[in-house]
Amino acid sequence: MSGLDRLPPSAACTRLAWRRVSLGRLPRVLVAVALVLAFVAALGLSAANLAAIAPRALWWQAVLSPDTHDVRQIIAHDSWLPRIVTAWLAGATLGLAGTIFQQVLRNPLAEPMTLGISAGAQLALTLAALWAPALAAHGFAREPIALAGALAAAAAVFGLAWRSGLAPVTVAIAGLVVTLWCGSVSVALQLFHTPYMRGLFIWGGGSLVQQDWSEVAALAPRLAAGGILAWLLLRPLQLFSLDDANARSLGLALRRLRLAALALAVMLSAAVVSTVGVIGFVGLAAPAIAQLAGARRLGQRLLLAPLCGALLLWLTDQAVQPLANALGELVPAGAACALFGAPLMLLILARMRRTQRLDTTAAPAHTVPDGISIKRRFTLILFATVIVLILALDFGRGVHGWQFSSLAELARVAIWRAPREIAAFAAGIMLALAGTLLQRLSGNPLASPEVLGVSAGASLGLIALVFGAADAGHVARFAATAGGAFATLLALLWFARRSGFAPQRVLLAGVAIGALFQAVVAVVIAGGGERAATLLAWLAGSTYTVTPGDAALALTLCVLLSAFMPLTGRWLAILPLGDASARALGMRTPLARGTLLGLTALLTAAATLIVGPLSFIGLTAPHFARLAGARRPLDQMLLAAPIGGFTIVLADWLGRTLLLPRELPAGLVATIFGAPWLMWLLARRAAAS
Repeated sequence: MSGLDRLPPSAACTRLAWRRVSLGRLPRVLVAVALVLAFVAALGLSAANLAAIAPRALWWQAVLSPDTHDVRQIIAHDSWLPRIVTAWLAGATLGLAGTIFQQVLRNPLAEPMTLGISAGAQLALTLAALWAPALAAHGFAREPIALAGALAAAAAVFGLAWRSGLAPVTVAIAGLVVTLWCGSVSVALQLFHTPYMRGLFIWGGGSLVQQDWSEVAALAPRLAAGGILAWLLLRPLQLFSLDDANARSLGLALRRLRLAALALAVMLSAAVVSTVGVIGFVGLAAPAIAQLAGARRLGQRLLLAPLCGALLLWLTDQAVQPLANALGELVPAGAACALFGAPLMLLILARMRRTQRLDTTAAPAHTVPDGISIKRRFTLILFATVIVLILALDFGRGVHGWQFSSLAELARVAIWRAPREIAAFAAGIMLALAGTLLQRLSGNPLASPEVLGVSAGASLGLIALVFGAADAGHVARFAATAGGAFATLLALLWFARRSGFAPQRVLLAGVAIGALFQAVVAVVIAGGGERAATLLAWLAGSTYTVTPGDAALALTLCVLLSAFMPLTGRWLAILPLGDASARALGMRTPLARGTLLGLTALLTAAATLIVGPLSFIGLTAPHFARLAGARRPLDQMLLAAPIGGFTIVLADWLGRTLLLPRELPAGLVATIFGAPWLMWLLARRAAAS
């Protein structure tokens, strides 16, 4: 069996382990007091925001019967009040959908955003807005379009996880992959249609801005219908608290009921996305708050979670409005919810009990015959990489179609192409090495800088630097990205310690950090300006602005950091055996782990500076190396490095030439093709389990 196929050995045991979540022993009275204070705060903020629109003497008239000749009363009646009611309805709908998802999947981290359903609905609406704007402009057509996208995303996620019995880890990773793929396509469209797409991007980030009562009229009946259907399904849904065998023994038509309940939750999620965009983490937080408040039974959670969701979204939206007014920028409510929700997800994750640690020391299946030595395989891969480098430098599209450049033409274009290819090659090598280190160190074949949020952490460091010092040099940028990556790795280790570095814990902590990063990006892009446009191009992974100095710096960092790799072979071979065995062999495990984590952070930071955080090279290159027969750590790094460089150079070349004169960044091309590859790996694992 391959390392990937060993994740996890028993889906049923994994589900039960994940279901045992200790959310703490907070007194119910304390939680109730916190909810009352939140209600009072939301009410006070709403009054303050209304006071900024109309004087107090006109409040009741503006709410009940506005004077059509007074603009302030019209704004209060047709914008302020429907915004609050929409927040109530959207929050309640997401709370209900999240409760259903968590009950059916037995997964406390399931919600529309983490399952990729919101991303699928948003992508469908984005495509419709670009290619069928007349259709997407009508409110009655938006919901079927969003529902189609949500169902497609749900089919991909649940299809990948079905054979594993919808194991929480498989569902979470499938949701992450679908979300990243949909997000990559959306970013590509954003780059091509920047002026037109900015408003759509703000709306997709979860904007509750209202101009009339139409969204309220659309959401209210859907919430009512969803609540009635969920209540009718209450008794059979309660049986999902049992394992599948016991549920079937009680006469439950498990497959049909699961599909019906999931379809209901997907439709509720699509209704919210079609009206207000993507609102993240309300569906996660509301059921958790309801449980903290004492709602242990499903019926109690179905009643209390929507109320908590309505209160949470109402409070968040009213809290960000003064901030948006002070900055002169629009802060999407969905992004603000993610800023608060991602730490909550980490809190829930930190309180989960231990799960099994995985062993990845066995060689993968389907490797090439041992008759071909590792050195010869390395030579073949390196030869293919050189061929791609030559093609990327000399072969492209011009006014006469595809052609090789003459010597005179090559001299003119090489000054532009060569730095890009050198930088892309160096970045690919560093991401491949970082991915190999993470997979070997964590004992997790699905680990990579992108999946674990390390690239996202590096990007957060750079975003903070750009907004603090826009003219920072290369050294400061590298320090900021390295600091962000290392801080992320430390956070991952802190959350994973209680589970003995269990892969499930680390993976889902990465999901939370990645979601937090996406929320920050949404706020930044919504603010607009030159820095937002530049940041968006960099986040997509473009090598367009790489200079000869940048290429030389990337190559130097690649050579220096790669030189340390041979020294890590013994550590990577012994650490997966466990701390006790490693110490018995004379290894200082804290020093070894710290050094490996530091190397991973530096490799990720240097690569992220060049190709951005959107790439699956850190995940796919080590797997290709394993499939090529690399079993020992150093052999895997020897093969993964040129594979990573080959992939990024190829992605950069294709992105530069296929859509000429437009250009797709290398990181986006790698993600668009890498995400389906990861889906195939997940499907292969599920089929083998």
